[in-house]
Amino acid sequence: MRRREFITLVGGLAAWPLAARAQQPKRMRRLGVLMGDTENDPESQARIAAFRQALSESGWSDSNLRIDYRWASADVGRIKRASRH
Repeated sequence: MRRREFITLVGGLAAWPLAARAQQPKRMRRLGVLMGDTENDPESQARIAAFRQALSESGWSDSNLRIDYRWASADVGRIKRASRH
């Protein structure tokens, strides 16, 4: 193997891990929120708004965090079933 080919090969191998890491997509976090009230309850909506505001102030947004809400509608049995999954 010629010297120039060898240097090119070594340089390419050294740069390969950097290129592979640079192409990774931004990691999306997922958060599940189980609410005991109904979705239309104004108090629940106020709590969610405050929660989202606090997350936003901490640097979390729709681009790096997905929030899944589940509503139990004040049915204790439904809350217990949902928490098992």
